[in-house]
Amino acid sequence: MLDYLIVGSGLAGISFAEIALKNNKSILVIDNKSQVSSRVAGGLYNPVILKRFSEVWNAEEQLVIMDEFYNEIEAKLKTKLNFKLPILRKFFSIEEQNNWFAASDKKNLAPFLSTKIISKKYNGIDSPYDYGEVLHTGYVDTALLLDAYKEYLQENNLLLEEFFDSLYVEFFDFGVQYKNIKARHIIFAEGFGLHRNPFFNYLPLDGTKGELLIIKAPDLNLDVIVNTSVFILPMGNDLFKVGATYNWKDKTADPTEEGKQELVERIKEILTCDFEIVEHFGGVRPTVKDRRPLIGTHHERKSIHILNGLGTRGVMLGPSMAKALYDLIENKISLHPEIDIQRFHKKYLKSFISDRP
Repeated sequence: MLDYLIVGSGLAGISFAEIALKNNKSILVIDNKSQVSSRVAGGLYNPVILKRFSEVWNAEEQLVIMDEFYNEIEAKLKTKLNFKLPILRKFFSIEEQNNWFAASDKKNLAPFLSTKIISKKYNGIDSPYDYGEVLHTGYVDTALLLDAYKEYLQENNLLLEEFFDSLYVEFFDFGVQYKNIKARHIIFAEGFGLHRNPFFNYLPLDGTKGELLIIKAPDLNLDVIVNTSVFILPMGNDLFKVGATYNWKDKTADPTEEGKQELVERIKEILTCDFEIVEHFGGVRPTVKDRRPLIGTHHERKSIHILNGLGTRGVMLGPSMAKALYDLIENKISLHPEIDIQRFHKKYLKSFISDRP
């Protein structure tokens, strides 16, 4: 019998899988193709919400757990995944510079915002008002991570690639049985696929579509991540990842002409050099109205759990949220109320149960 059956092999699923394996638990991951947002994600980690100059929730702890997690996975997979790069916020006015300095004086933001203005000029970008540097930033190559970890799971017979049908879930004293698989627990880490999950689909997962471009710009000389109305991330070989859009209505993963044009217009506002589009991606981020993850145990079935709602910050949140869920299950350590799905039970669960036939 397994300790954990994990449904979903995105950032959430593999974060939990790795923490369970580290603790000598037996697992099986079902790659049910329920979502693709992890694969097409920008992969950036940044402890500051630059649009509002506010700290990412619990950022310091997330960064510590994240660094340890990716260091261990890199060693295990023998693959470089975590690239520490500065994020420079381009200023468009003296007023923006002043707002930056005001934010850097705040106690919770001081560890993350440099007070030194970066005046370096990058060929291809006009920056008369210079840049502010965000500290403790970088990106994880999420596509490479998912591919390498999937290969590891396959080599160790820990991966089952098939559609997950919840009709086959049965509950017993020992835990759960799915078809011929017995496990103490099921972890649902399906991203936007949560809406097809009858055990947790009462939870208010919105889903926000995002689109990204890979562009080629030979004349753009950039060795940092630049953040303005979009981010521009150097990938090597004159290639740059640019994103992202935010669409709250379209819930498909298909790239759109509207999304492409929006990104192209923003790129032209920043770059003074020519570029060409190489690739165009789309995905639906698993976002929640209150911008907090969805972590916890089912209100009736104590052997099924959820790890979802990582939103736009899955690279940072995944390891710490997986650890929090593991500690809840194995060590009976309570979740922080801001991430616990119980925060929605009073409002959503009552109506969900009353709507049942």
